[in-house]
Amino acid sequence: MKRTDLAKADAKKLLNQAGPRALPSGTAGAQLPDRREQRERDRALGLVPFAVKLNADLVKQLQALAQERGGDMNALVAELLQKGLAE
Repeated sequence: MKRTDLAKADAKKLLNQAGPRALPSGTAGAQLPDRREQRERDRALGLVPFAVKLNADLVKQLQALAQERGGDMNALVAELLQKGLAE
């Protein structure tokens, strides 16, 4: 067997093991948009990915506050950054 054939076989094994993506709770069978569609939607809304490293305690506080408000983390962080920059 050639090296490329082995690589193809390994890739097929990996793809079969990964299985379908799990749906988050509450979607009840709805299809998740693929990443490309999601990026296009975000771009249309003017959203830009922005990764930062935060202390674990701060992240827990943010998650608790987002859950308390019933919103998502992105909206909460955007709101807090806007308030902080306005001061």
